[in-house]
Amino acid sequence: MTGTRTPVRMAELIVARAPTCLEAVGLGSCVAVALYDPLVRIGGMAHVLLPAPPPGTSEPVAGRYAETAVPLLVARMEEAGADRGRLVARLAGGGAMFAALGAPGTIHMGDRNVLAVREALSAAGVPISGEWVGGEFGRSLVFDLASGRLEVSSVRHGSREL
Repeated sequence: MTGTRTPVRMAELIVARAPTCLEAVGLGSCVAVALYDPLVRIGGMAHVLLPAPPPGTSEPVAGRYAETAVPLLVARMEEAGADRGRLVARLAGGGAMFAALGAPGTIHMGDRNVLAVREALSAAGVPISGEWVGGEFGRSLVFDLASGRLEVSSVRHGSREL
């Protein structure tokens, strides 16, 4: 990881070019959506907090919700010079951080976030090339736009490249 690290905080989305590294720290039930166009080395990341805005929300914070963050991230990538046809997505997070507190059979917020992100990516026509989601633990990630390498780490579960 060689570039300057730019944090992508909760409910934010950022698009950048190589040699930047985008990072999301402390993902619990949130999902980091990383998009990349390898030809022009433009990448973007959204730190999604919830699946969709509550009914009646007039002006939602776009990066907060899967249903608004993904289309906006794709649009901003295209504005920066990426081609939608070359975009690939990778996902991390979506943990059930308090699974022991929920009733059996409950769909946890992390699972709901992952499903919403997958649906939004499918609607945008962007394939998912890798993911490390679910479980009952948090994760952090660093996305190197120069190489396209995305490394996800967990304190108790090691790290892996997506």
